[in-house]
Amino acid sequence: MITELGYGTLAITFFLALYGIGAAIWGVQKRKPEWVESARNAMLLTFPLLTISCASMIYLLVNGNYEVEYVSSVTSNSMPLYLRITALWGGQAGSLLFWSWLMSAFASAVTLRNWQRDREFLPWVIVVSLVTLGFFLGLTLFVENPFDRLWLLPNGIAVKSFFAREGAIPFYQSDGKGLNPLLRHPGMIVHPPMLYLGFVSFVIPFAFAIAALITNRTDDRWIQITRRWSLVAWLFLSLGLILGARWAYDVLGWGGYWGWDPVEIAAFMPWLTGTAFLHSVMIQEKRGMLKHWNMILIILTYNLVIFGTFLTRSGVLSSVHSFAQSAIGPLFFVYIGASSALSLGLLLHRWQDLKTDLHMTSVLSREALFLLNNLLFMGILVICFWGVIFPLLSEIITGQKVTVGPPFYERATAPLFAALLLLMGIAPLAAWRHSTLQTLGKAVWKPTLVSLLAPLTAVLLGVRNLAALIGFWLAAFVACVTLYEYGRAAIARSRTHGESLPLAFWNLVGRNRRRYGGYIIHLGVVLMAIGILGIELFQKETQATLARGEELRLGPYTMRFESLAVFDTADGRNVARAVVSVYKNGRFVGELYPRRDYYYESQQPMTIPGVRSTMEDDFYVLLVDWQPISSAGATFKVYQNPLVNWLWLGGFVFILGTLIAAWPESEKSPAIARAKRQAPLGAEAS
Repeated sequence: MITELGYGTLAITFFLALYGIGAAIWGVQKRKPEWVESARNAMLLTFPLLTISCASMIYLLVNGNYEVEYVSSVTSNSMPLYLRITALWGGQAGSLLFWSWLMSAFASAVTLRNWQRDREFLPWVIVVSLVTLGFFLGLTLFVENPFDRLWLLPNGIAVKSFFAREGAIPFYQSDGKGLNPLLRHPGMIVHPPMLYLGFVSFVIPFAFAIAALITNRTDDRWIQITRRWSLVAWLFLSLGLILGARWAYDVLGWGGYWGWDPVEIAAFMPWLTGTAFLHSVMIQEKRGMLKHWNMILIILTYNLVIFGTFLTRSGVLSSVHSFAQSAIGPLFFVYIGASSALSLGLLLHRWQDLKTDLHMTSVLSREALFLLNNLLFMGILVICFWGVIFPLLSEIITGQKVTVGPPFYERATAPLFAALLLLMGIAPLAAWRHSTLQTLGKAVWKPTLVSLLAPLTAVLLGVRNLAALIGFWLAAFVACVTLYEYGRAAIARSRTHGESLPLAFWNLVGRNRRRYGGYIIHLGVVLMAIGILGIELFQKETQATLARGEELRLGPYTMRFESLAVFDTADGRNVARAVVSVYKNGRFVGELYPRRDYYYESQQPMTIPGVRSTMEDDFYVLLVDWQPISSAGATFKVYQNPLVNWLWLGGFVFILGTLIAAWPESEKSPAIARAKRQAPLGAEAS
């Protein structure tokens, strides 16, 4: 009964989405607002219907209905309740259902706003949102149905299908295969939902951009409406990437956090264009410029979101993050091609209408530096895109898949990331419209002078790596500029209003959250840059086989192998757990317990490192191999990862800054007042 309920509501939602698309288009063409309103109601209904479908799937997962193929493939009796629930997005079919549910939530939410003053946008926002939702619902319903049952044919072969095959009987099982061990890490409970939330959130700004092109609204109203949607999308996508990096560091067992894996890059590419978009829209709001850029960037972001989902689910690329090869790959490819062609064709049709009489008057003005910022992001995007598709092209042309490794990405993108850091320090000090070397130099010399202390200190500490010295200076430069801007504004407000400095700082952020939240994001980037420089340029590693009581040295650390135990657990694991003592500069600092867990159900191992963490470095130990004989030894791989925890601290500050920037402004704030002044007559500021 529950299976039929879940499948039935899924099917109804799909046909309701098709109806909504047709009703919205018909309502516009025939000038019948009641049809548009009907389409709006159809979109609102998709969320409760898909909620029932998802709840049905969760019920099946929690109660172990192993006659359902998806339940059998991702759950087992030994899994705790929270893992059974999160198994909803632990496999391909369930993740597509979950993606659709999130999409319906955001699409429904956007229709709840007051549309009286932006009525012309409504039908086309409905159409774009429901086309996207309908595509994913179609995949879920007809290709990757999570409600398919298992049937036993007369010849003894088990097949999956929602409807019974002729002569087949239901195939009931007492247990399932269980979730992939790599997905049982706490980070994977929230990492995929955060990425999905980021992906589906970017559909909304794209829908408004297409609506603006169709209705020929060449002002910045669509940007004002979607400003917070874009920030929220970027927040979730950023959080998803950071959590994914932490998951890789904790679970994959290679001592790093980012391997330039194709699926990692697939999620990173829309983040690049989304970041460029968030910076670029400020120029359109302030100066009425870069309208073409903003349209191109949001179109790219949407299509890269679909492209990233395609790479993860098509199986065309090998990745620890991707699902098995699937028939949905060609369908994704067709959809990406069609959406790219239609959206870019519409943009070309409106190209002349988006032109402005305003021009940049100075190459050092803030808007010119923001344009350079866009170009740098596009440069990184081109490198990433080429690295991802090159194996596919090489296989098509030569018959052999040639992989592109991390050295290519690191060498190609490092100068561009360095240039972005430099711009992050210079752009806040540049003036709008016109800026000269003299005025810019006058604004920048104080923070530059202070920032030189960073590489000087690094040299005194023994650092001789030129790339590291440049990197530390750039990070310090951005930090000094950001703090200088904060301090200068807080002191001015303190003098003007007679407030204490902490109160002045608090009020400053509260009255312009978007600007000062952005500065906090910059500080988060600085901290992350320090962590990246530390682990990328100064990481040390070694590997050795040790007998009990033997020692291994790496940098200032000495590790002694104490003991090893191999045992079974009640939840179906075979655990090999080593005990090692760690000494730093001859002083005992603690014990670590690296282990390898082998899951009998899925017949897959998972390596759990033993890590001693400080802000200075991580001592990271992996159990690679061992001998079952009690007197024999074990093989360990050991890393020293300097400054890596600055990366995680920076990620926290980064997310905090994004939350502040996305937080609704008070009605009395200057930002809201400016938005109201700039809005068209009768339009409400978002």
